Amino acid sequence: MNNPNKHKNYRRCISCHRLDERKKFWRIVRTYPEKKVILDQGMGRSAYLCPQLECLNLAKKKKRLSRALKAEITAEIYEQLTKRLL
Repeated sequence: MNNPNKHKNYRRCISCHRLDERKKFWRIVRTYPEKKVILDQGMGRSAYLCPQLECLNLAKKKKRLSRALKAEITAEIYEQLTKRLL
C-alpha cells in the first residue's frame, strides 16, 4: 500500500504541461506584497517552466507567466532565463 512517489514534490510546466519533480523545473516567483518577479527563490506565488527553449518561447508568446503569476513579466526576466539555456 505504500506509494514510493508519495513524498516527491511534483510540479507542472506552464507551457507543455509536463509533470515532473520540482527540481527539474525553473521556478519563477512573484513575491508578496512587493509583487516583484524573481527567479528560484523567495516566498510567494510560483510558476514552473521546463528549462527548454520551446517552453520558454511559448510562455513568452502566450503570456503564460504573466497569467500564472498575475503580474507583469519584464524583458529582463526572459533574458535571464534565455541566458540559462546557453
